[in-house]
Amino acid sequence: MNLMPNGRSYDLFCLIKTISEKTNKNGDRYLDLTISDNDGEMNAKLWSYDPTQHGNYSAGDIVKLRGAVTQYNGQDQMRIDKIRPVFPEDKFDYSSVIPSAEYDGEEMMKAIYGFLDEVEDTDLKKLTGAILREAESRMLYWPAAFRLHHAMRGGLLYHTLSILKTAKAVIEIYPSVNKDFLFCGAILHDVCKIDEFEVNALGIVKKYSQRGELIGHLVMGAMRISEKAKELGIDQEKAMLLEHMIISHHGTPEFGSPIRPMTLEAIVLSQLDTLDAVIYEVEDAVRTIKPGEFTDRQWALDNRKLFNPGLNDISTKAELL
Repeated sequence: MNLMPNGRSYDLFCLIKTISEKTNKNGDRYLDLTISDNDGEMNAKLWSYDPTQHGNYSAGDIVKLRGAVTQYNGQDQMRIDKIRPVFPEDKFDYSSVIPSAEYDGEEMMKAIYGFLDEVEDTDLKKLTGAILREAESRMLYWPAAFRLHHAMRGGLLYHTLSILKTAKAVIEIYPSVNKDFLFCGAILHDVCKIDEFEVNALGIVKKYSQRGELIGHLVMGAMRISEKAKELGIDQEKAMLLEHMIISHHGTPEFGSPIRPMTLEAIVLSQLDTLDAVIYEVEDAVRTIKPGEFTDRQWALDNRKLFNPGLNDISTKAELL
């Protein structure tokens, strides 16, 4: 979608990421949408909107549309001429529209259980395994975010697995870091995102849940550990240290952590979480531009522009393990 030249008309399938009905200064209704496919996203407008003619749509719908790409305030925008729902006879590949992790959910979950098998502390292993098994069915397709890093089908597992692989390398270099706590903290750090978002069967976030808005996945994660530890008779000090890792992994109050990380394992987890998110955001922004070019300003990265020096092919798929 990011590679569609201006001034041309297109017929395409796409995902509606956001949609709102608005009124212009003349009182005419129109739809303001963000549409996307696996190549990126774009703002789109459907002027003179009439639901009896065009139909009713919601965020998360996949549609077929026809429209022309133009420039508005320096950004690509599609003017929609026709729009309709997807029909069974269309027989198109959903993966071309829905951003998805590089690996199948079952493969990633198996790899994460492999890391859990390396945990030697029986309390931590029992506690983490119990929580992971309860979350497993949803984690297979759950995204890690609404809009930012790993906001894709299977993104939560992909992000978790990336942190675990990096954590393993860190432990080899710094043996003072406790492997059992770091592995278990990494596995559980975002597990309560399955309660933070409302997600459809395609792995698309519809909105934040009520608990997600009022409590958030950090606090919910710590609560889940505390409750499960009491249920299983797990040592409370071990549970508390794991709770601290979860509740502090965003690093600072500005980014949602009520307290800063205060143990080595909590600090390392927070740094690895940030590193993986930043690398994803940079790759996602730079993959749409040619070597030697700059991106637009990236809100998620301190509103800075990014440069593509063309040093490596960022589309190269990493090994699962």
